[in-house]
Amino acid sequence: MYAFILALHSLIRWFVLASLLFALYRAYSRWLLKKSYSKFDDRVRGITVNIANIQFTIGLWLYFISPIANYFVSHFKEAVHERQIRFFGMEHITMMLIGIALISIASAKSKRKTSDNEKFKTLAIWLTIALLVILSSIPWSFSPLISRPLFRSF
Repeated sequence: MYAFILALHSLIRWFVLASLLFALYRAYSRWLLKKSYSKFDDRVRGITVNIANIQFTIGLWLYFISPIANYFVSHFKEAVHERQIRFFGMEHITMMLIGIALISIASAKSKRKTSDNEKFKTLAIWLTIALLVILSSIPWSFSPLISRPLFRSF
């Protein structure tokens, strides 16, 4: 089960990134061009939040069944000094929680704005910060610190 959830989590990250990038494209282009906020823009916002929340739920599930996280929690004093164990036991989950929170804040704040331009501006700023936080905490295959494959097989 662990291997399946890990592969699923790895796959859904691409949907999170794609939806974030598309939402950012819509937000920036429509903000700068002073376009009106449409139902499609609202759907994009909602889908982006939902995909991120699904990914976070799967990530939490993975965290609770992960041997790495289990080792980190049970051997905290030693594990906190091991880069890869600390990354998955503490850093990754913390930064992703912050990223998901920023996406949720972007959604909630933009819904409360009255002008279309303010909605797009709010989404653009908050989602950009969320994307940067998330990108910094993905264990990319090219990272010299923590390296994992870009795609995992089921």
